[in-house]
Amino acid sequence: MCSHQPPCPTADSPVHHTAVIVSAHPEQGWSLLCNGTIVFDDTGELLPDGRVVNPHRILGTLAVAA
Repeated sequence: MCSHQPPCPTADSPVHHTAVIVSAHPEQGWSLLCNGTIVFDDTGELLPDGRVVNPHRILGTLAVAA
């Protein structure tokens, strides 16, 4: 699917989310990557084979007033 040089990582690669964005829809909160992965603004992903990658945002610690 990818025609870039060097080619984008495949959807099975651990770094699949680094592929080039081929279609961005920020108003809807998602983008399609060159390798067929759909990434969502909440950091969740939908892989081309239908598998779901749950959101994986790292939450910061809350400051608590003493």
